[in-house]
Amino acid sequence: MTIGAAGLRGSLEVVCEGLGFPEGPIALPDGSVLLVEIARGVLINVSPTGRRTVVADLGGGPNGAAIGPDGAVYVCNNGGFTWHTEPGHIRVSGQAKDYAGGRIERVDLATGRSEVLYRQCDGRNLCGPNDLVFDRQGGFYFTDHGKIRERDLDRGAVCYATADGNRIEEVIFPISLPNGIALSPDESVLYVTETETGRLWRYRLLAPGRPEILPYPSPNGGDLVFGAGGFQRFDGIKLEADGRISIATLQNGGITTVDPTDGFATHVPMPDRHTTNLCFAGPDLTTLYVTLSSTGRLVRVPWPRPGHRLHFIDRAGRHA
Repeated sequence: MTIGAAGLRGSLEVVCEGLGFPEGPIALPDGSVLLVEIARGVLINVSPTGRRTVVADLGGGPNGAAIGPDGAVYVCNNGGFTWHTEPGHIRVSGQAKDYAGGRIERVDLATGRSEVLYRQCDGRNLCGPNDLVFDRQGGFYFTDHGKIRERDLDRGAVCYATADGNRIEEVIFPISLPNGIALSPDESVLYVTETETGRLWRYRLLAPGRPEILPYPSPNGGDLVFGAGGFQRFDGIKLEADGRISIATLQNGGITTVDPTDGFATHVPMPDRHTTNLCFAGPDLTTLYVTLSSTGRLVRVPWPRPGHRLHFIDRAGRHA
């Protein structure tokens, strides 16, 4: 089922444009939004009026971002891409020529100072960390999407790590080009999207960092919630307060929202084939910020239902 823009409470508003493939938005309590520009290798702050300020120059390919228990920003850095450009559009075309591996970074919002927390997991190099989500204990799950080269690609994984840099382990492997990742409101379920298959998977959590891995015929140990038909690819995800999963959708550009109780999905179109990430904002979490990446825009739109409040947002810029 498809819901057109008329099904929303108001019209789409462009907050900022001219961005270098933006992703990873985080709505802060002061009304500003943190996000990355992957093509420029920076973490920036966008004010409610659209004014941009560079927070940190990270290089490589900063991708997903989240506020941690210490109030710092934790960033998945995929190591960088090469780009295909045409008038008014930009898109990923492959692994960067100067690619030297992926990493997880921590950025102090007060100083802009960054440090690398992890370059490896279980003795293997991180290939292309993409997105992350913190649990209430202060640990985080992240997807390692891997890299695509001319003739081959990496097998993806999901890892669990602590914010102090002392523990990291692979908890799901293999999984095909994992991208978005989120926790159910009660943190009993971990959700992961696969980009190229357009599939949404769930994993029951036995304990923090311990997803239940189902046997064959599951290809990755997960339980399939939803598979998109036609040419649709999945990117970042966020949970709504009632447990529905909203997915940034590529090619069929927009937000696909899935009810995990029955797999029923709706789709709200957006004016960019590369609708990549989203976050909920405002006092009642009914404003949605969306990154329209190939056209370099951050937009906001009223949403008909409230989002699920993420941990530690109120600590942004403060040390716990």
